[in-house]
Amino acid sequence: MSTPQVREAIQALAKVLAEQPHRARAKNPAATAVLEEGLRFRISGPNGETASTDMPAALGGKASAPAPSWLFRASLASCTATVIAMRAAQLGLTLDALKVSVSSESDVRGLLGTDERVPAGLDGVRLHVQIGAAGASPEQLREIVSWADSHSPVGCTARGAQSTALDVEVL
Repeated sequence: MSTPQVREAIQALAKVLAEQPHRARAKNPAATAVLEEGLRFRISGPNGETASTDMPAALGGKASAPAPSWLFRASLASCTATVIAMRAAQLGLTLDALKVSVSSESDVRGLLGTDERVPAGLDGVRLHVQIGAAGASPEQLREIVSWADSHSPVGCTARGAQSTALDVEVL
């Protein structure tokens, strides 16, 4: 879709949701990870979506697919980039360039549980955005990125804005 088409689609949806706010909430379909072998998992969704993960050899995997934490960073990068592009389209700007990179640090002791004082989560998550649009000021582009960062579903979830539940079914 072109920038005008994206803008029109967003405006049409916003109008429907303003008139019928109950239609805004939806249950997101599950992503399901199934063990294939060793530490390799196949992840699938209800509409044919698929991905795979594996761990590095040093952790007992075969490094045959990205590690789950890489998919998390990829999800954060692509979600943030998508919201930036959507916001730019809403404002009538056509982006000439957009690149979002996400990096982080981790301490494998948390993953392995060898030091309970060390958290397993990623630390120092950093987003780096490169953006350009003809006719847009640097301030406009920074505002678009800032707005998108605060409206990215993956970004907001990563910052702990949502709750998580755990259900266990023993087979």
